[in-house]
Amino acid sequence: MTNAMKDYFLDLDAASKDPARKVAWCTSVGPAEILRAMGFEVFFPENHGAMLGATRVCMDTIPVANANGYSPEICSYLTSDVGAYMKGITPLTKAFGIEKVPHPDVLVYNTNQCKDVMHWFEYYATEFDCPIFGIHPPTNVPDIKQEYIDDVAQQFEELITFLEPVTGAPMNPERLEETVALSLKATNLWSEVLDTAQATPSPMTFFDATIYMGPIVVLRGTQVAVDYYQNLLAELKQKVAKNYAAVEKEGKRIYWDGMPVWGRLRALSNTFNENHACVVASTYCNSWIFSDFDPGDPLPSMARAYIKIFINRNDKYKEDYIETMVRDFKIDGVIFLAARTCPNNSNAYYNLPKKLREKGIPTIIIDGDLCDLRCYSDEGATTLIEAFLETI
Repeated sequence: MTNAMKDYFLDLDAASKDPARKVAWCTSVGPAEILRAMGFEVFFPENHGAMLGATRVCMDTIPVANANGYSPEICSYLTSDVGAYMKGITPLTKAFGIEKVPHPDVLVYNTNQCKDVMHWFEYYATEFDCPIFGIHPPTNVPDIKQEYIDDVAQQFEELITFLEPVTGAPMNPERLEETVALSLKATNLWSEVLDTAQATPSPMTFFDATIYMGPIVVLRGTQVAVDYYQNLLAELKQKVAKNYAAVEKEGKRIYWDGMPVWGRLRALSNTFNENHACVVASTYCNSWIFSDFDPGDPLPSMARAYIKIFINRNDKYKEDYIETMVRDFKIDGVIFLAARTCPNNSNAYYNLPKKLREKGIPTIIIDGDLCDLRCYSDEGATTLIEAFLETI
């Protein structure tokens, strides 16, 4: 894992210094396959935001963005990242000796997650004076209609036309098919990795998965991601065969809905371990399962996959989805994180926890945030979690 991510970031750094190579910035659930097929090296600012959160550097950078007009109420990935740029720092320096994030030749975003990414990328388009392209799919959909797929596939075609003058070459259809095929292999393997947690005891936790997910976010469409998940899956299957428990004396199995609290992964993991509870599944990590990819029909299948993600669905879909996960992973209770700056991926606000409780599924809501630890109480969260575990 360390080597794969190190090589990825060092190659990005080299690409940004080589006039013959092109770098594209992309949202985490954006059309990375198109970008890679057209020869771009791809950087994901949301991944950088998560790194800022996990290293807690964000607590020095969010206030910088706030002081420069970005509200503390908006996405803290955005404010963490923009603040880091304004301050001229990055956790990549300490981790890999990289002075700064790569300069983009083009910015591509997809509002299937939220519209904050649009404002985020527009800021950088102005700062770097580089071209920008946005994909705007239907949002909060109950069903995936053919007209939705046609709409987004057409936008992908327009994106390709937009990118060809940047690369100086037309799209190679065979290369796109190859890239989508690699993404499909990686995402199917990632799905199998997550499914190993259906075993009792589970060989991994949600907190492990937030680290394991790095390549499916930043290396989709590459052989590196495929190789990584093949190795990880083999290791986890061995652990299942040996009855290995990620949490010693696993007694409770929990589902985590919403974002991770990046700056408190270890502390939260320890709280659950001490209470012999294993967080075995989540909506967050499953958001990078794109089983609809089809190399024989690249653009429409990508359109379907990227519209279909959990965060882009209606409340009834989310309720049914969590019910299915509760059954498949033998869940004893569901924890909802109400992330202060991420309402789009906080599902506690519109009665979903109560609906699940009425169906016999215990739930609890924790206030917090993905990056901004000013919105999170260690003592309060620990007390709520421990009390919840006792009741179930």
